[in-house]
Amino acid sequence: MPDAKDKTEVTPEFPDGIPLQANLSELARYLKLSPSTVSRVMNRTPGARSIPAETQDRIFSAAEKLNYRPNMVAKSLRKQSTYTLGVIVPELGEGYSATVLNGIENALVRNGYFFFVVSHMHRDQLLEEYPRLLLARAVEGIIAVDTPWNEPMRIPVVLISGHSSVAGVTNIVLNHERAAALALEHFVKLGHRRIAVIKGQDFSSDTETRWSAIQRVAQRMKLEIDPDLVVQLKGESATSLPGYVAAKDLLQRGKPFTAVFAFNDVSAIGSIRAIREAGLRVPEDVSIIGFDDIPSAAFQNPALTTIRQPLQTMGTLAVEHILGSIRGKEPANGSNSVTVEPELVVRNSTTTANPAR
Repeated sequence: MPDAKDKTEVTPEFPDGIPLQANLSELARYLKLSPSTVSRVMNRTPGARSIPAETQDRIFSAAEKLNYRPNMVAKSLRKQSTYTLGVIVPELGEGYSATVLNGIENALVRNGYFFFVVSHMHRDQLLEEYPRLLLARAVEGIIAVDTPWNEPMRIPVVLISGHSSVAGVTNIVLNHERAAALALEHFVKLGHRRIAVIKGQDFSSDTETRWSAIQRVAQRMKLEIDPDLVVQLKGESATSLPGYVAAKDLLQRGKPFTAVFAFNDVSAIGSIRAIREAGLRVPEDVSIIGFDDIPSAAFQNPALTTIRQPLQTMGTLAVEHILGSIRGKEPANGSNSVTVEPELVVRNSTTTANPAR
């Protein structure tokens, strides 16, 4: 086993032995680089991108050998910044929130920021408390995913699918009109006219926005959406169970349909099981389109046709906008909105309408 003597290795830079934990100046002296170069790399600042990858690797290797850790307290005091953000999500399960969070995390790591993440699970008390708790921990801004927001704050706030008109809040939103058109046009081209719709839960920020878009697009296409073929997800579970229950409700109504437009991929997966249990085939008897394009959508049986939201891109955009506000490059007051575009991903859960249905 290595002992303490390993840390007292004598080098030309350290004739008295390598220190147990080097500081920035000692690390720079060991590498024969300027402290500013080492600092940019270790703190992953934007300026580090101009430093060759070989040099960066050498810095990280030396930092590990010398047990160097950036002094974040000193850095915060010097820059008057905590380099910390708060992120609020509904839940941390597989699906929408997790994919957005991945985009947020990657962008924050590149910019040398740390973040706290909390899940409110749609509880009113947590929705009220979490912004204050994050503020008390000196976060410089908050990103909230699919979370209602009604109060202005003294720090920048970016909402992903939040649809807020509060001053100082930036909204990253999907073009739901385009998303509805992509799905309904795909169904109609395949001969579907009896189309069922599974709406989102009441608490989801996108539910009414998307449903309104579907109604407008259907009206333009002269496509009737039968009220008896519209069901809504219920319950707070982030699993496929609400979609399964909603599809069973739809089937029990006894109205024929050949296609289902689900609120998200998770509910689409649940509805496929319910439809199969009823003795029907997907897609031969019922075609299904999901929403989001979560990582597992392509690996379902059948692979799920879906409306892709650029979820990771939305997370990255949220970070870019909030850091822009923090650094003074973008205005922090006045509400504004950034729209991203959806994409239809055709896989195996849709096909031509079955005349027998």
